[in-house]
Amino acid sequence: MTFEPGARTAWHTHPLGQTLIVIHGQGWIQCEGEEIRVINQGDIVWIPEEVKHWHGATPDTAMTHIAIAESLNGSPVDWMEKVSDEQYQK
Repeated sequence: MTFEPGARTAWHTHPLGQTLIVIHGQGWIQCEGEEIRVINQGDIVWIPEEVKHWHGATPDTAMTHIAIAESLNGSPVDWMEKVSDEQYQK
């Protein structure tokens, strides 16, 4: 998945967790209650099961990652509310 600068997912969880492999650029990831973290090409990020989070590009740099998540009861993800501009720009 490729995110253009400023693009991001909505908040979401994964019933069995998720692995992100950043293959190009720089992005951000934030788990609920934590600070935004920078992720760069070559990084591998594990998000544990049922942890509410979002991820995407930084405001100035595109980011491409491979996302791996297994399904539970037919779904690999539970989508939630959009990440507001205020949340993204913290």
